[in-house]
Amino acid sequence: MTEFIHRFEPAASAHLPPLLLLHGTGGDENDLLGLGQMISPGSALLSPRGRVLEHGMPRFFRRLAEGVFDEDDVRRRALELGDFVAKARKQYGIAAPVAVGFSNGANIAAALLLLKPDVLAGAVLLRAMVPLSDPPEAELNGKPVLLLSGQADPIVPSSNSVRLAALLSDAGARVDHKVLPAGHQLSQADVTLARNWVGSLEAKVA
Repeated sequence: MTEFIHRFEPAASAHLPPLLLLHGTGGDENDLLGLGQMISPGSALLSPRGRVLEHGMPRFFRRLAEGVFDEDDVRRRALELGDFVAKARKQYGIAAPVAVGFSNGANIAAALLLLKPDVLAGAVLLRAMVPLSDPPEAELNGKPVLLLSGQADPIVPSSNSVRLAALLSDAGARVDHKVLPAGHQLSQADVTLARNWVGSLEAKVA
């Protein structure tokens, strides 16, 4: 089992879904804890650090250039992350988490949905791209996904995020795709939309 350096914050409210926090390039296991607390106060938070280094900056998988992924590495790293989540669930006694990923973290979350659908209960994908040019046929069976894209994102072309939404929908996910007047960085609108979306999941569970 591949180990990940990580942080775990136990739940303050047992009925809330746990969140799997997946940082962007150059982040670490502390990077999205504040975001997780804003999106779902009281949820358990599981936050691993990506195991790939690019010029000293942690990532979750290798890339060949900006927007060009090493897809063999994407597949291998997604499976490693899935194994880590399964082990962490047993160790910490949590349910299948909802991934909250930004940029590189959102891309590995999308790959995880396609390669190991049972690992996640759903996902908030912030500035995500299509992670695999030839994805497997996944069965997502109504799994909820919130995809938040930036209208002025210089890294993720709008056609790519539209393609990702279609890919996940075709696999059976219940995708809510919103395009915000923003670039690649997160905005307050991202936080508000993600908080409301996770809150609607809680209401349905309740």
